Amino acid sequence: MFKFVCVIAGFWLFGYAGAFLGLIAGIFIDRIRALGTGGINPLTNVVRQAVFLETVFILMGKLAKADGHISRDEINQVDLFIQKMGMTPEHRAQAIAWFNKGVDISFDTEPTCRRFMSVCGHTRDLKQMLLVYLIVIAMADGHIHPAEETLLFGIATHLGYDQSAFRHLVDMVLSQSHFGGSQQANSAQALEDAYRALGVTQDNTDQEIKRAYRKLMSQYHPDKLMGQGVPEDMIAVATEQAKEIQLAYDLIKKSRNI
Repeated sequence: MFKFVCVIAGFWLFGYAGAFLGLIAGIFIDRIRALGTGGINPLTNVVRQAVFLETVFILMGKLAKADGHISRDEINQVDLFIQKMGMTPEHRAQAIAWFNKGVDISFDTEPTCRRFMSVCGHTRDLKQMLLVYLIVIAMADGHIHPAEETLLFGIATHLGYDQSAFRHLVDMVLSQSHFGGSQQANSAQALEDAYRALGVTQDNTDQEIKRAYRKLMSQYHPDKLMGQGVPEDMIAVATEQAKEIQLAYDLIKKSRNI
């Protein structure tokens, strides 16, 4: 029932891409209703998912072009996003069109950010996940170019982040990325990265570290993110980040014998 409603609403609001997103939302809503949890407005969720997806691809394009050229690593990262979503050729073309819209040097990101905030801005986790996706894309070629960081901060400002909160999030995501197996688990640098990945320091108490860990794991929980408007097939990046957070916390626990 809800799949039909969401597909129609999505098509009416955003065309074929919206119909695709409506199908995703409808499946999710029917699943939630089957579990008896209810309480989701299907039309609202379709709109949030559509706006979130469009914003991600547009800003990916802007970010990829920020340093003056688009690297092969950045293209591969975008292709990976598309592959994980299992898009049809038609929907893939729409995502690429959004990406190319952002690539245009004359494109102004402010209206896109304003629209995102008007639809998704009341939910802190959606704003954070948008920034996390973009930071991961910026890191695709191994580092964040100064021009990319400037653009990221501009986007973060539109989302309500100040310099300190933005820097804190970037440091966390960068540190989380270090737990992909490339470091020695017992190295001093790995432990330092583990604390930064959780947004804490060695001066924090065991209880404070545990609270920070639980808060992050809650923010990255797939069901919670999908309920707030992150398309189901875009949850993969959040899942990867959650794995890195878990590894970081395990390393800290081992070092503290807790």
